[in-house]
Amino acid sequence: MDSSKLLKAIIENAIDGIITIDPHGIVESINPSALVLFGYKAEEVIGNNISMLMPEPDRSNHDRYISTYEQTGHKKIIGIGREVRGLKKDGSTFPFRLSVSEVFYKDGKIFTGFVHDLTKEKQAEDELKKHALELETKIRERTKDLIKLVSELEKAKADVSVSLEKEKELNQLKSRFVSMASHEFRTPLSSVQLSASLIDRYVEKSEYGPIEKHTARIKGSVQLLNTILNDFLSLEKLEAGVVVVNKADTNIVQLGEEIAEEMQLICKKNQHIVYQHTGEVSNFYVDPNLLKNSIINLVSNAIKYSGEDTFIEFSTEIDKDNLLVTVKDNGIGIPKDEQANLTEPFFRANNTGNIPGTGLGLNIVKRYVGLMGGQMDYWSEVNQGAIFKMSFTQL
Repeated sequence: MDSSKLLKAIIENAIDGIITIDPHGIVESINPSALVLFGYKAEEVIGNNISMLMPEPDRSNHDRYISTYEQTGHKKIIGIGREVRGLKKDGSTFPFRLSVSEVFYKDGKIFTGFVHDLTKEKQAEDELKKHALELETKIRERTKDLIKLVSELEKAKADVSVSLEKEKELNQLKSRFVSMASHEFRTPLSSVQLSASLIDRYVEKSEYGPIEKHTARIKGSVQLLNTILNDFLSLEKLEAGVVVVNKADTNIVQLGEEIAEEMQLICKKNQHIVYQHTGEVSNFYVDPNLLKNSIINLVSNAIKYSGEDTFIEFSTEIDKDNLLVTVKDNGIGIPKDEQANLTEPFFRANNTGNIPGTGLGLNIVKRYVGLMGGQMDYWSEVNQGAIFKMSFTQL
């Protein structure tokens, strides 16, 4: 194949823009990618000074750049990785990385510029900064909520005269709370800090491949903090006796499908939530918010304590005046000798290891179910999974 034709084909099909100019700055050639970037036709650029593609102050200083180089002549490569801005035909500008080479041929020479558009990279960098600011704001707000909760707990302790045994129990509960909160907050916050530092490093190096992994880790950590704080606030409302049951005619099938769809988004790799309903009717008189919160808590536990490539079965059944909600998983299970304490606040089984959690979820579910006049039952064996059932009778 003719080498000149091959070179022309490479230039014409290059992803980056390629522009050649003579020693006086006059454009001799410009490839299709560069024309698209600057918004011109070839005949509008060729024969004109390259400064037409530059905003100020580079436009006015361009000829001086070439003159200075001609006088010093230290390098063959004038600009390696230099970040500049280009001026489009419509008057707008965009960032690009410029590399310029001096090329000698026959009895003359030209300067060849390689233009790599940085618009998408800059947009990604701005988006990362925006997410970091939003994350900082959310953590600040959640911290205020936690401080308020601790303050209310201290006030409740000061206002209520309790016996020595009750005082001891309260101190133990507080100690467990502080220990658990310290650990559960430190883990996601450390993950946030590490991922943010790594993102900064990748941005500096223009390595955007791993950024999505770290932004996902940050989002997951923020979600974990939200879950912890929601558990604390739910427990505080239950203890204060301000949770009100508002029963209504509820479409159980629609509610179940919504929950399955929402929870599928937080599943591990190849985890699948399988939902089904049994019964000729789909409506039941129950508090939809308390029921939804209870189901979400049970399904979240199933996701958390089950491995990848597993199924989580979630079903509802309406038979005459009875509603049965079942959540089944094939996770790590609960030791038999610890099941008696399963619904106690802040209790966590000894086989949970480093899996995050507050130990409040099942206590909250049991109390919600009780407020709605229902009953919660469960079965579990280590490494055999767990089954949780909530049953309600329509009076």
